[in-house]
Amino acid sequence: MSTVLSAVAWPYANGPRHIGHVAGFGVPSDVFSRYMRMAGNDVLMVSGTDEHGTPILVEADKEGVSARELADRNNRIIVDDLVALGLSYDLFTRTTTRNHYQVVQDMFVAVRDNGYMLEQTTSGAVSPSTGRTLPDRYIEGTCPICGTPGARGDQCDACGNQLDPTDLIDPVSRINGETPEFIETTHYFLDLPALAAELGRWLDEREATGLWRQNVIRFSQNILKDIKPRAMTRDIDWGIPVPGWESQPTKRLYVWFDAVIGYLSASIEWARRQGDPEAWRKWWNDPEALTYYFMGKDNIVFHSQIWPAELIAQNGKGDKGGQPGRFGELNLPTEVVSSEFLTMEGKKFSSSKNIVIYVRDVLERYQPDALRYFISAAGPESQDADFTWSEFVSRTNNELVAGWGNLVNRTAAMIAKNVGEIPAAGELEDVDRALLDQIREGFTTVGHLIEIHRQRAAIAEAMRLVGEANRYVSETEPFKLKAPEQQERLRTVLHVLAQAVTDLNTLLSPFLPFSANQVEKALGGARVIAPLPEAREVDDLDGGPSYAIITGDYTGVPAWEHREVEVGRPVAKPSPIFVKLDPKVVDEELDRLDTEA
Repeated sequence: MSTVLSAVAWPYANGPRHIGHVAGFGVPSDVFSRYMRMAGNDVLMVSGTDEHGTPILVEADKEGVSARELADRNNRIIVDDLVALGLSYDLFTRTTTRNHYQVVQDMFVAVRDNGYMLEQTTSGAVSPSTGRTLPDRYIEGTCPICGTPGARGDQCDACGNQLDPTDLIDPVSRINGETPEFIETTHYFLDLPALAAELGRWLDEREATGLWRQNVIRFSQNILKDIKPRAMTRDIDWGIPVPGWESQPTKRLYVWFDAVIGYLSASIEWARRQGDPEAWRKWWNDPEALTYYFMGKDNIVFHSQIWPAELIAQNGKGDKGGQPGRFGELNLPTEVVSSEFLTMEGKKFSSSKNIVIYVRDVLERYQPDALRYFISAAGPESQDADFTWSEFVSRTNNELVAGWGNLVNRTAAMIAKNVGEIPAAGELEDVDRALLDQIREGFTTVGHLIEIHRQRAAIAEAMRLVGEANRYVSETEPFKLKAPEQQERLRTVLHVLAQAVTDLNTLLSPFLPFSANQVEKALGGARVIAPLPEAREVDDLDGGPSYAIITGDYTGVPAWEHREVEVGRPVAKPSPIFVKLDPKVVDEELDRLDTEA
């Protein structure tokens, strides 16, 4: 058994999440975490809403509310959406808790005291009309390196190079189109050059494992070539105060230092809520623990450079040495699991341009497992993928309904009609053994593919086995076994089908948790195959305002292995598991997009 941390990217709380977001961080991390629990590992899955920074202030100003009010509202929206999608967090929290503030400040002190925070005077961008600081990501211009327009003040997505706003050619504010003013200001900078050697050694070790996706490891190594100190504080009054700068109330820690520490602070909060405040150390201090970080590719730099560098600095492992802070020596990521981008009908998702499908809108109209299935089978795992309504309808109807749903329904229906309970098997024939053997082998094949983050291949293999089971029905034709002398053979075939559906349900349960529980009921079972998360209102552990979290009890899941079907269990006439979609859905949804745009 391994100890596994699933560290899931923190959705930003400036608005609801769209399906492109959950295709990158949500469904892949949940499939992995569910499988790893079933495989007998001790899993801790954590995340929360990222609630600081200028974008929150900008949106709050637009709506005429405070930053906290906006964050509170969007936190609850995001919590409800992720619960509705079945994401099995042990703790989904937020960055405005007092626990998070304390953990971040303690981490800052450790990094600073080890010598890896430099005070430097630099040019800061401000809005001429408001006097408010402009964050790097809210300044756009032409990249000075590759010449691509639309580069941001912190990074050019076209060439992948990190930038400063002052590097940009013809910079403008994304908020109002103004040309920003640059003024002198003092900030703390993370001394990345002093951490580069150790960071490079770590990345080389990760490459040697052969596990990281090549786009992630190559990008991560390339950005080391031009590494320089990065500002870790900002001129803003919404965020975590800087230790030692309490007399400067408009200085706050930047998101690059704030949000990524949420993985640690959420683990600590989870432990405190379990009544064992030191329990988090099992996932963070044990060098044998495995840590996986899930996000979209636009967050690679945070997780393969900035966050590991901060951990190295906290651990005192850079060129300047030092001692671990109060958290002890913290583990660096085992793997950064980055997905590519999901586009929509050939266009890049953009909330501002109404090129968007929000998670809650999809889940109001369609089954959550239909969306989870699409993301798992056709999502942006290792290259950009396109969500189209025609493919969504096609995969739902032709694969979920006609493939898996049909197998479950006719198996349960035939058992209910002919026997009324799971029958015992007579002597097995070669065709029976062939099917059962293939499906048992699927536990090894599908499980390995999930473990190495090849979920598209994993669900394709599980669905191939579903196809084999449907082919078995066509070959054995149990619906024709009506003569008295054929009844033993009929019961044997139905037993084999019940066993096949039971094991296939286990294989598919990490992908399709809602229907997994329904399939179990269709065959007369009462066991929870895939525990679901819940939203819960809790008090802040340190006296702050109450807030919503996601949590759940995921113990007692079935093992990732063949499970003998229970002979004699009553089976009633089933109801369909999946809803077949009318082809008109495609035109309706495209019309809706045109109307909203």
